[in-house]
Amino acid sequence: MQPLDFTPEYFLYEITRPNVAQITINRPEVRNAINTPAHKEWSDLLDHAANDDEVWIVVVTGMGDRAFCAGRDLKYLSQIQHSSEDDQRADAELMKTVTKLIERFDYPKPLIARVNGVALGGGFEVAMACDLVVAADHVEFGLPEPRRGIYAGGGGVHRLPRQVPLKLAMEYLLTGKSMTANRALEIGIINKVVPYSDLDIAVDGLIDEILLGAPLSIRATKQSATRGLNHPLEEAFYKEYPAVRSMMESEDAREGPKAFSEKRLPSWKGR
Repeated sequence: MQPLDFTPEYFLYEITRPNVAQITINRPEVRNAINTPAHKEWSDLLDHAANDDEVWIVVVTGMGDRAFCAGRDLKYLSQIQHSSEDDQRADAELMKTVTKLIERFDYPKPLIARVNGVALGGGFEVAMACDLVVAADHVEFGLPEPRRGIYAGGGGVHRLPRQVPLKLAMEYLLTGKSMTANRALEIGIINKVVPYSDLDIAVDGLIDEILLGAPLSIRATKQSATRGLNHPLEEAFYKEYPAVRSMMESEDAREGPKAFSEKRLPSWKGR
């Protein structure tokens, strides 16, 4: 694993098991809301995990059991808005260096949202931006922005209609009402709902199943599926995907058939 070249202030970055990195928002005092310095730190941690060949899966979660992520830190935002022009300019310049998770439309590795608490607004948008979602049974999801005089501009208005039937999406978008974790499971937004005490067990279960596949095969599968959605089926079918080419040229592409013929479990190298 590649060591971090900085010490996170707002997050925990842990290798929780071989080939799995967990990024934990560590701001429970503000319901894991994200200010600009935290956005920068989160962006750097996501880059680090993406570029570390020994990291095959990334888990995103929040500290505690109250909130997964409250989205933008509005108290911090208000302070910046009432600060000096130099401070506002510095904050804006820092944000220009950030690529948020919700803007990472082609992240190379599987992202699992471990939803430990309420996921409203930006928190729900983060969960929808992940590939898989496991939630504690006390969690609520929702996009209440219209009730605050704003809208779910962090991807909520676009991702929700792509992940559930349109009429259901519009009901939750226009009313701003919340849904329970079980309702989110029922309509297909999330993968699993478990008691909070079983959250890690459920996440590990998904990870176990993913790790049965070769990491480059998983990346090729993810890239093909997500990029292919932007094209009609026939175009998607014949389109070339860089991750598929890397997979086909890998040692693991030879190891898989060899292990099968020798009736043994494959030993994946990720190369």
